[in-house]
Amino acid sequence: MSQIYSFLESKYHQNDNILDGCQWFNCDVGVFGTDRGKRVIKNYVNIFQELQDKNIIVEKLYLADQVYNRLYNKKKISYRRVERKIKKLDFRIILLTFPENIDILEKRLADRINLYPHYKRIAKSAEFYIKQQRLYLKKIKKSKIPYIAIEIAWFPDGTVVPKILEWLGEK
Repeated sequence: MSQIYSFLESKYHQNDNILDGCQWFNCDVGVFGTDRGKRVIKNYVNIFQELQDKNIIVEKLYLADQVYNRLYNKKKISYRRVERKIKKLDFRIILLTFPENIDILEKRLADRINLYPHYKRIAKSAEFYIKQQRLYLKKIKKSKIPYIAIEIAWFPDGTVVPKILEWLGEK
């Protein structure tokens, strides 16, 4: 997503002193799967409405809250209103997936823990991440938001950014 951000920010910036060409929100901030998730997401949607004339990148959001709640709390949560609002804002979903290969997943997990040691506390088995990904794929297919799912075995993958930019109508 950093490469998509760099492209959009440099193409659409209007101010030499502020990075205003694209707004980037990393929303996985410890609230998805909690009782605060839905309220926080509704407030993010208010922010997105305020910034509707800007390019916005959001990492995760309501799909993550649905998946986390389903896996961790055995709860089903609806986000129909949120979907309607963000669809009007021309949101689109980019889902990066991984091959369902235990060896690759274990290497990616070890790499992630190496980069972010705190992640070890919440890390799960490769099988868990396969189950999680299958749930994301199931949820995204029911979404009213246009989406693209791209499988990536390892980062960086030089083919991903051009695919995403083309799908977004950018180049």
